Amino acid sequence: MSNFQRIPLHIVFDEVQTVRSTYGGIGGMIQLQAHLLKPDTPSDTLVVFMHPMGVMHYLPMPVGLAGAGIHVLSAVSRYPNNDNALLMEKVLADLGQWIRHAREKLGYSKIVLGGWSGGGSLSLFYHSQAVRPRITETPSGDPVDLGNLIPADAMMLLAAHVSRAHTLTEWLDPSITDETTTDARDPLWNLYAGTVTPPYSADWLAEFRDRQKARNRRITAWARQRLDHVKAKDGPNAEQSFIIHGTMADPRWLDPSIDPNDRVPGQCYLGDPRLINDAPGGLGRYSTLRSWLSQWGIDTSNADGPLCAADCHIPTLVIGNSADDACTPTHTHRLHDAVAATDKTLITIQGATHYYARQPAHLAQAVETVKNWLNERGF
Repeated sequence: MSNFQRIPLHIVFDEVQTVRSTYGGIGGMIQLQAHLLKPDTPSDTLVVFMHPMGVMHYLPMPVGLAGAGIHVLSAVSRYPNNDNALLMEKVLADLGQWIRHAREKLGYSKIVLGGWSGGGSLSLFYHSQAVRPRITETPSGDPVDLGNLIPADAMMLLAAHVSRAHTLTEWLDPSITDETTTDARDPLWNLYAGTVTPPYSADWLAEFRDRQKARNRRITAWARQRLDHVKAKDGPNAEQSFIIHGTMADPRWLDPSIDPNDRVPGQCYLGDPRLINDAPGGLGRYSTLRSWLSQWGIDTSNADGPLCAADCHIPTLVIGNSADDACTPTHTHRLHDAVAATDKTLITIQGATHYYARQPAHLAQAVETVKNWLNERGF
């Protein structure tokens, strides 16, 4: 175990903001925080972790890597622990600021993106835009200036899902027939009503998935229409928030034969999915119209991991955890298969859960896997 310093960092940059999307702060000024986990041994390589809204400073993997002598930056976007108004394009700008800071101010010449969980598709989105710039506006049509993003030197996709939009869609409750209430549900498609029980038939599951996609697209159509309405009424910078009921209804949590791995049936990474489905902490519970289009719409979000992976030609390590109930094997394999790099490696940590919580042996195996992979490539 190496000794390392935990150095808090803070950067500030100016940005023209037409729509105010965060609470507090000085208008036109973006302030970001991070922790640099800096081992005593010098290195020219920095592993940069960023989740779209998560704060990863004390999670087992970043700390474990630093303890193994690997320099780590745990960076935070402008949306810490709050994705209600999150725009993936703005997160991309924030990640770009941190990578530039790492190169120009901290002195690291090699950048490895550590795409943990939701940071996986973000990392692929970032690198894709860095090597093939194309985005000048958000899905809602607002201009965005991403500047000249610096490409990464290597990519790690760790317990990563394919995208926030596809993940939410696979968790949407298709039984909801009225978006304004939790009471209006079709019992045939209500995962928790007891009308249909595991194991689910292939035909029922296929229609369940089709209905989830259809619900996502209905919300997208409504969000587009509603945004046009509020803009016409109150001006081009008008915005509105809304609630998405029933966002934690994935049959995989109840039927372990679907996308099988070693997860525990009847629970999800947030607890009992029956309770979380309508609880405040469920994925994507609150959103703005613009955020839905950028973050959650399967047909509108730019941050689609497999699509962006077609631009990923740098060395890539993909790690899946076999007891993960948040990022299941199909997500891990879809990302690995989609990456265009010829140097790509797929590893499964047997028995590991999503966060390696209270699993020191599994964490040690994952850290050793990462360290060896980096060393073999000169990082």
